[in-house]
Amino acid sequence: MSRFRTVLFDLDGTLLDTAPDLAWAVNALRAEHGLQALPYEVIRPTVSHGTPSMLQVGLGVGPEHPDFPSLRTRFLDIHRSHLVEQTTFFQGMETALVALEEAGIHWGVVTNKPTFLTQPILARLGLDRRSVTVVSGDTTPFSKPHPGPLLYACTAAKSVPEACVFVGDAERDIAAGRAAGMATIVALFGYLAEDDQPHTWGADVLVENPAAMLAWILGQP
Repeated sequence: MSRFRTVLFDLDGTLLDTAPDLAWAVNALRAEHGLQALPYEVIRPTVSHGTPSMLQVGLGVGPEHPDFPSLRTRFLDIHRSHLVEQTTFFQGMETALVALEEAGIHWGVVTNKPTFLTQPILARLGLDRRSVTVVSGDTTPFSKPHPGPLLYACTAAKSVPEACVFVGDAERDIAAGRAAGMATIVALFGYLAEDDQPHTWGADVLVENPAAMLAWILGQP
């Protein structure tokens, strides 16, 4: 029997493969500025680092730039118009969710993505009815790597940190999980960049695919 009662997932790059739709949005914004499309492979590693990273790669504009707020708003509007066109589960993730449910382990989502994007994505895929909790970037006053969103999700799931495991593909995910007192899993199948060093993040385990994630959670060899 697993020692875990609750599995919490990061959204982009962990639970779902959202990068194709986000890359489309980046290139649509570039097109509005008369720029050619960037290769998907260039945009993909930035997705788990959020809008600031995607705008930095897409337009060379960081949060300190005076145009950042308006560009962020426009980018999110474009993304909302093309939200679940190519987004799908990573191979094996849907099977893993069913297996968790059959084992009596409930699951939820903790993401820095704003609610107005998170909820429609989950609803389109029927996940809003299955998840025990969904915590978006604006649900609490904090965002990852702060542990607050994870602890909020844990409470909402009527669980305790030592019975929770957080799965993510970014260093801030693992930092948040550890600070919350939860076990942590690095999803190597997510959006890691070439210079990421996930073995230094202090996670309990690194997994290559959802099947390996499931086996570790269930305590299977």
